[in-house]
Formats: sequence, C-alpha cells, structure tokens
Amino acid sequence: MTAFIGIDAGTSMVKAVAFDEHGQPLHTESRPLRLDIQDGRVEQDMDEVYGAVQEVTSALTARIGQPALVGLTGQGDGVWLVDESGRGVRPAISWMDGRARDLVEEWQAAGIVDTVYRRTGSAVFPGCPGPVLAWLDRYEPATLDAAAAAVSCKDMVFQRLTGVRATDVSDASMPFLDPRTRNYSDEVVAALGLAHRRRLLPAISDPIAVAELPSGAPVTSGPYDLAACAEGAGVTSPGDGLLIVGTCLAALVVTRELDLAGEPAGLHISIDRREQWLRAMPAMVGTAALDWVLGITGVSHSEVNAVLDATTPGARGVRALPYFAPSGERAPFVEPRLRAQFTGVSLETTREDLVRAVCEGIGFAARHCLEAAGLTGSPTLCGGGTRSSAWTRLFADVLGRPLRIAEGEVGARGAVLSAARRCGAELDTARWTAPVEVVEPDPARAVFYAKAYEDHLEQLTAARALARAS
Repeated sequence: MTAFIGIDAGTSMVKAVAFDEHGQPLHTESRPLRLDIQDGRVEQDMDEVYGAVQEVTSALTARIGQPALVGLTGQGDGVWLVDESGRGVRPAISWMDGRARDLVEEWQAAGIVDTVYRRTGSAVFPGCPGPVLAWLDRYEPATLDAAAAAVSCKDMVFQRLTGVRATDVSDASMPFLDPRTRNYSDEVVAALGLAHRRRLLPAISDPIAVAELPSGAPVTSGPYDLAACAEGAGVTSPGDGLLIVGTCLAALVVTRELDLAGEPAGLHISIDRREQWLRAMPAMVGTAALDWVLGITGVSHSEVNAVLDATTPGARGVRALPYFAPSGERAPFVEPRLRAQFTGVSLETTREDLVRAVCEGIGFAARHCLEAAGLTGSPTLCGGGTRSSAWTRLFADVLGRPLRIAEGEVGARGAVLSAARRCGAELDTARWTAPVEVVEPDPARAVFYAKAYEDHLEQLTAARALARAS
C-alpha cells in the first residue's frame, strides 16, 4: 500500500499523519511540546521539538513502512537561531513572545512599520523575526554572532533531518520578503537596522526545498503551517477563505491582488502558485483565550458544547474582548498593549456566561479578520475549534455564512499535497480536500450577531485608544 506522511511541528504539539493515496488518514502520532513563558517572554527548546519530530516519524514508519514521500510544515514567525549543523545556539523565541514590544512601538512612532508594510505587505509585530532579531542585536549581540542562521521551526527540523538549510517564500514573507520579486528586500532589512546581520537570513528555496531522508524517502520543507492549512483545506480559489481556530486565530483569503494600502496589518504570504497570495490575518487571540476562561471558571473542555447549548446569544449582557496575549494583538491591527476586557459582569453573572462571552468574542475577532482579509467567497473552518459542534455553529452564526468544515490535520494534509506537487506525484486534490460537512447559519441568530458584531467593533475601538494611552 502506498502511504504518505505529513508532519506538522506546531507550537504546542508535533503531529504526524500517514495518509493513503486517497487522502484517508491511516494513523496519527503526536507529542506535546512545552512553552517556557515568563514575563512576556515565550521560548521553546529546539532539541525537544526535533526529538518529537523524530519520535512521531519513527512511530509511523514502524506501522506503515517506507512512505512514498514526507511533507514537512510547522509554526511560523519567531526566531530559531541555529549553528552550522542546525542546532540551536539559544532557545527558540516563539511568535508569541512580547519582549520586542517597546521596539515595535518605537518603529510605529517613527513610521518604520508603515514603510515595511508598503514594501512587503507584512505588518511588524513583536513576535515576528524583524523585531526579535533587532532586540537580540541590541541586548544579546553575542548570540547573533554565534549563529549561522535565523530560521523558522520547520527549517530547523529540515536541516537536522537532511543537512540542507533553506527556507521557502511563505516563511520568508514575514517580514523581509518583497512579494513582487520573491526575494529579500535589502531596503527593509536596512530599515529595521539589520543590514549588518543580513548573513543570518537563510537562502530561499523557490519552489520549496526537497531532499532525502536517511531511508531514501523524499522530504519537502514547506510551506509553513498557515499556507499548508489552506492547501490541505482546498482553499485555492480567489475570494475563498480559511479560518483556523487553533492556539492563534488565523484568517486567510486567496487573492490575485497585492493591495498594500490601508492600515498595516497581517501579511501577504507568497506561495508556490506564483499568481496568487494568501492575504493573512493571523491574530494572537485563539483557543488560548478559551483555555484561560475554562481554567478560571473550572469548566472542562468536554463541557463547552453543553454550556453553549444551554446559554443564549449575548451571554446575558456579558461581552468579552478576548485579547489575552502578553504581546497584545497583531491582526487585523497591531496593538502591542491591548489587553482583554469583560463588560456587563455583575454578581448575577455565571461561569457559563463568561465562557459563552469569550466564545462569542473569539467569533467576532474571526469575522473581523476574515473581513479585513477580503473574504468574498466561501469560508472553510479547521483547527481545534471544530471539535466543538456548538462552537462551530456559533462561528457560522457570527459569520452569517455557510461554513465548510475541513477534515482532521489539515496542516499535515497540506504538507503532503505540497510535497506531491513538488515531487510530481499525482494525487486527487479534490478528493483529498473535500469538506466533511457544511454548517448553515441560523437566520435569526445571524441577525442578532450582525448587530452584536458592530457593538464589538465599537468596544474594540475604545479599548485600542485606552491601550495607546496607557
């Protein structure tokens, strides 16, 4: 039997899935990852990440034998400083990290953030490579001196697996890539004060890099997880969008236009399809916000469906702005000092009200991101949020649109499809990416949430002004 393996090295989990030739998952292996979170700083151990990749890959090959090919994807942004062999010279700095917040605010005031966006289509936020490298240059220059390259997660894994160091256009999109030339913009590197660190940017492989594992199986590196999820969900037509409800909430819309006007926010991800980009709004808000309110209230994940089914839209007047990340928000706007808010809370408020308010707040943030990304076609939903049927229905109601639900580990699926295209393997893409169901919005609830969404935007505008004044 022919089998294909997709590996997704995420933020909190490494997952590997073996698929048959029709796209049906055969086996899945996963290993949790730790995050070291302290005082707004978020780091990861590279050896732990790579070790988890080795474990899940070995476990799958022990069950299915030699795969026809392996596709690799992983979390984006942050900085993974490696030596010549691909080993870390310090712990990886996560995309969730907030240490460069003050630097981003300096750049905002100086107009540098705007300059970078007009050239690259990528807004600068604290956890992206530009600010993190600039912060390291200011406070840990010896670390940069010792590094051979500043790569992404999947790039580190790919080099450790194959000995080949390269990144792809999707990971390079943040924030140094000129999407017109598909090469680094030296103007942007200089604007961020990093011209003397230019050597740290890895070579761009366009199309994605392909090499061999020790077993002889071909393995590809990329695209990174957002673009891989779009591929795996079958979101490839202009105007169609993908909403990933995971640790972060990511909205992606396929476009053929490079519109670099408007408020600097999100990014334009370059992909293998040269005539297209993904207009991406990867927010900081996501399931981490739900995890927080569940921990505070003592409600378990298994109870979320029941809570949403038993409560009414509007959470009895409780509203939540679910911006809990220590680095603020990065899409569809950049606000490093923005923090979460609850309003309408009284002594009569129940824990169920708080949970529903956060779920609704995340739904409003999702609609905001999709609209800012230019959604005009069909939206698809994937990620951990789809495990709650009630929350999935809530998303459909808030968006006011039918939602296609993508199956399983779409990042791993997209990594395989990208690898197959790169290696010339013919797979039935339509069959691999068919939705498992389509969820229709409830008309009455859609009307209610349309008004509630406008209220959310008004509250958010006030909160952003407060954050800037703090």
